[in-house]
Amino acid sequence: MNKIHYFDYNASHPPLTQFIQEAWNEYSEEFYNPSGATRFSLGNQGKIEEARNFFAKETQFPSEGIVFSSTGTEANFLLVASIRQRFPDVKEFISSSFEHASFYSALEFFHFEPKILKTDSTGIISLAHLEEILKQSPLPTGIIYAGNETGVIQPMEEISNLVRSSGMPLVSDCMQAFGKIFINYHLLDGMTCSGHKIGAGPGSGLTSVRNNLIHSKWQLPGGGNQENGHRAGSENLPSILSFRRLSEYQIGRLGSQILSRIQMRTRIELKLKELGCKIVAENSPRLPNTIFTILPIEELDFLMMGLEEKSILISTGSSCKSRSREPASSLLSMGYTKDEALRAIRISFGSLTTNAEIDHLLTSLETLLNQL
Repeated sequence: MNKIHYFDYNASHPPLTQFIQEAWNEYSEEFYNPSGATRFSLGNQGKIEEARNFFAKETQFPSEGIVFSSTGTEANFLLVASIRQRFPDVKEFISSSFEHASFYSALEFFHFEPKILKTDSTGIISLAHLEEILKQSPLPTGIIYAGNETGVIQPMEEISNLVRSSGMPLVSDCMQAFGKIFINYHLLDGMTCSGHKIGAGPGSGLTSVRNNLIHSKWQLPGGGNQENGHRAGSENLPSILSFRRLSEYQIGRLGSQILSRIQMRTRIELKLKELGCKIVAENSPRLPNTIFTILPIEELDFLMMGLEEKSILISTGSSCKSRSREPASSLLSMGYTKDEALRAIRISFGSLTTNAEIDHLLTSLETLLNQL
């Protein structure tokens, strides 16, 4: 089988198997349920607490407000659950048009009506609209830190100042930002991230909230007292260990990785523009590894098949809906037409991407676009 040239890191980072294998080797020797009463089980619970303390130190959130779960989706549900427990009578919730589907689903599940902020071709939410809503009715707010599709980094300092000055909390889905850029955690009252986005493999999500959102009835699902009573179910110890070790690894080399990925992004975008593609939110602050571009052709399916024949994997958008062939709602909210949105592809890369792979991607795109 030919080597796969992978450009869909925002869907899932390739597993960094050394770290994952180390965690599974440790678990295979000490597989005891952390909830048990023996010293062996308590030893494994201690490993979970060490991981919790690592994330508490790294994110500046209290360890009591850090909850491990199984996925990023579950982490987002836990995050919104904390808001619902804190504000049982609030009916509305301020958010953006760039959230992951799981965030909207969590809002619906907990009976929040989203008030979606205006945006434009920059992919940045309207601060004026946010201020207007907060003046009319202060509401809890959740804004994704960096877009899954556009890669646009939102102005969190300004957002935080507006929301917190109204007396309300600001939470953020940081799935794409964590391990890719430096995050200003002090601006947030809650955040989420996930292990598979940084190479730790599936099985671990993380929700962090501040003391003002910790509640004795904050629990999802119920049925057990794991995770300080906030998330029932036996913890996935090897995934938690992998997540903790990969976080330390990725964050420790973040500065050099950001520079390298910006150089890669610039090189790819220059060629895309030469081929007649339009870069979405080109002049906005964006993740260094993410390109959302609109192609100059309508035969998107043929392009995707052609790239796959050349062992190249890219995406037509967020992985939660990339099979649906519906226009990206993020692009529609930014003022693009349905036709333009249906011609969009996302290219995302990361720590294992080589210059040779980029050569192959660009050569293949040029060949296929000229043929189509």
